[in-house]
Amino acid sequence: MSPDPNSSGTEAREEALKKVPSKDPKKKDEKKDEDLSDEDLALKQQLELYVERVQDSDPGVQKLALESMRQEIRTSTSSMTSVPKPLKFLRPHYGTLKAYYETMGDSDLKKYLADILSVLALTMSAEGERESLKYRLLGSEGDIGSWGHEYVRNLAGEISQEYAKRQSVEAPIDDLMELVQQIVAFHMKHNAEPEAVDLLMEVEDLDQLIEHVDSTNYKRTCLYLTSMAIQLPGPDDLLVLDIPFMIYLKFEEFPRALQIALFLDNMQYVKLVFSSCKDLLQRKQFCYMLARHGITFELDEELVADDDEREALQEIINNTKLSEGYLTLARDIEVMEPKSPEDIYKAHLLDGRASTGASVDSARQNLAATFVNAFVNAGFGQDKLMTVPSESSSGGSPGNWLFKNKEHGKTSAAASLGMILLWDVDSGLAQIDKYFHSTENHVVAGALLGVGIVNCGIKNDCDPALALLAEYIDKEDPVIQIGAIMGLGLAYAGSRNEQIRNKLSPILGESKALDVIAFTAISLGLIYVGSCNEEVAQAIIFALMERSESELGEPLCRLLPLGLGLLYLGKQESVEATAEVSKTFKEKIRKHCDMTLLSCAYAGTGNVLKVQNLLGHCAQHLDKGETHQGPAVLGIAMVAMAEELGLEMAIRSLEHLLQYGEQNIRRAVPLALGLLCISNPKVNVMDTLSRLSHDADSEVAMAAVISLGLIGAGTNNARIAGMLRNLSSYYYKDASLLFCVRIAQGLVHLGKGLLTLAPYHSDRFLLSPTALAGLVTVLHACLDMKAIILGKYHFVLYFLVLAMQPRMLLTVDENLKPLSIPVRVGQAVDVVGQAGRPKTITGFQTHSTPVLLAAGDRAELATEKYIPLSPILEGFVILKENPDYREDH
Repeated sequence: MSPDPNSSGTEAREEALKKVPSKDPKKKDEKKDEDLSDEDLALKQQLELYVERVQDSDPGVQKLALESMRQEIRTSTSSMTSVPKPLKFLRPHYGTLKAYYETMGDSDLKKYLADILSVLALTMSAEGERESLKYRLLGSEGDIGSWGHEYVRNLAGEISQEYAKRQSVEAPIDDLMELVQQIVAFHMKHNAEPEAVDLLMEVEDLDQLIEHVDSTNYKRTCLYLTSMAIQLPGPDDLLVLDIPFMIYLKFEEFPRALQIALFLDNMQYVKLVFSSCKDLLQRKQFCYMLARHGITFELDEELVADDDEREALQEIINNTKLSEGYLTLARDIEVMEPKSPEDIYKAHLLDGRASTGASVDSARQNLAATFVNAFVNAGFGQDKLMTVPSESSSGGSPGNWLFKNKEHGKTSAAASLGMILLWDVDSGLAQIDKYFHSTENHVVAGALLGVGIVNCGIKNDCDPALALLAEYIDKEDPVIQIGAIMGLGLAYAGSRNEQIRNKLSPILGESKALDVIAFTAISLGLIYVGSCNEEVAQAIIFALMERSESELGEPLCRLLPLGLGLLYLGKQESVEATAEVSKTFKEKIRKHCDMTLLSCAYAGTGNVLKVQNLLGHCAQHLDKGETHQGPAVLGIAMVAMAEELGLEMAIRSLEHLLQYGEQNIRRAVPLALGLLCISNPKVNVMDTLSRLSHDADSEVAMAAVISLGLIGAGTNNARIAGMLRNLSSYYYKDASLLFCVRIAQGLVHLGKGLLTLAPYHSDRFLLSPTALAGLVTVLHACLDMKAIILGKYHFVLYFLVLAMQPRMLLTVDENLKPLSIPVRVGQAVDVVGQAGRPKTITGFQTHSTPVLLAAGDRAELATEKYIPLSPILEGFVILKENPDYREDH
């Protein structure tokens, strides 16, 4: 039993001072002693004797007593929930010993006593006094670990408080830092890496970690650091990541180091990883990782000396093998058979009335079928509408479908050929070529856009897209101009190509047509995404300032601020100068621009303060005509999509906005939900969107329908497919809504279920900037459905191609030929900070590669025969044979 549990620390001390040694026990003590077992009683009396002896005048006796006391404390063990016995029995004497300590002269014994007081302070010291630390610093320099884990943890907590206090008064901290060194070493030895990291974070000295990690614990330490970085406020979040980067380099864990370099968007680091690693196969794997992230990276002679090697590596970075790998997957899963829109609509499953409505407004229906066909057969190189061989039973030439569309519909129809031949540049350009000779401007515009789509995400040394599109940029007809400009934006997204900038920037100043200017701004934003390029920013700002009041009211004009925002995508503080300039814009666009810039700059950072700021803007009830709340709602999703917890909280906040927000907010909420769960159909979000798809306000319903398509994109989700079929019969008379339902149906079956639109990859660690830019552009366009998607700019939907990626794991051998091996695919488990070697996936099934990975899935090899060259099994992974592998006969 502990001494009277109700008495506070001070009373206990007074009581301790009044105490007489155990030869004359008080009545109260007798009553307590009855509860103790014999050995406990003996221990208690023993300890009280030591306390008395410590105050003896003879140093020899003192030393012996201290030694024995120390021995008792150290050897005692306790359960998790109770205080060790010796500490419990010594509690009443804490005050006595403290008082005696003050009277002692300086000697080794005094330090000895300080050590013991430091340990006793663990249970006795009053809140905020930090006595344990005080006596620790006065005590001997011994090994702190021997006093036990709890003691070290308590010390670490007191150090961080003391450090903060000393920093505020600028006192020296050297003695503290020595202690920190000891504690960190102790933690690292005893598998408590997170505690070591936390302590070093508190005392702002993470660099020490690099000396303390070894080959046994560096992985766990770095895992904790990288997963913690996202939770930190800027600019710490990026500074902290330098440490795991250095540690990974030190232990030659190059692929992980490369990931961190990409997360930091630091090209110097990427080069450092390349130059540190000399193994050619490993370098090929890096190239696959760079290609998946979608950044432009030129290898020079410094990095790779051998010309042939450099060419082989550059080819992988340029993503030229993507189409081949994707088709390998499609053949393996046996989905090469082209699908027609009717196969997707499955009208025969519905009641009679829906099919009768199909003949009405056929141009709109054909346009929808064009998109569905393009989305479903994306990248397969064959379909039933656009690429039909001329001698087929339909008897006509493949141009037939094209002419079933009205004017601007032909643009989308011609461009859809580019989508079907996605990533296959050579045959794609050959097949699109015939449309360039058309006499109709809409068809030519579609062909130009198609060229851009085919080249999306694929880089090529001879720049075919630039060669084909450049001459059309300055044509008279705005339709053709837009086709060429958007095509360039798609083909060169993220490339920061100076040549194209010099061609496009003048258009912002010279063109009369607002739509041409809007698309130019978006294309420049895409090409320079996340680059913070001053010249482009200036050009777009001037274009915005020159717009008249009436033009600023146009929905397309709102794409200008978005183009500006894309330049700063995910770049946090770098946006501030431009945000100041935007405050000088005309009243009508000022706030809209402000919200767009803020949401783009903090996209994917998970910054809680920015989410609160954006929520604040959504809470205001405004008069008509304010458009900035839409971008603010989308902004919440853009910022919060960074990690799971923030994502769940954002979904709940958006629910509240639905209940209390004005109409323009309600129209944006479904789109925000679509972005949060893109290609990841969460049931609660699905139900919310299903409810909203029957909303009285048709704009809300349209946004909800499109979002149902987005959350199910490429998943073939049966439940969403069913919902959309029911909606198609529910809205069979409403052409606009039916069009949206069709688009959503096409998205759900994107690439016959082999593609994803999720911008995150590598275990949700890396965010591909071009992918996010494409999604955000489409969502901003959807904020005004009637004017853009349902008007004559429906081809904006093709911006989604930037985010399309095969959701596959394709293992290749050392010659980069596909290699089929068994892998386990299961739900990913978060193992940060867990002890031992926990399983990283749960509920797995074993398949042989290539395999599809759904949202939140993770794969691991089910065989010891090969060693993967990338720690994260996604996309293309090179395997090398395991030299230590022995087959069991």
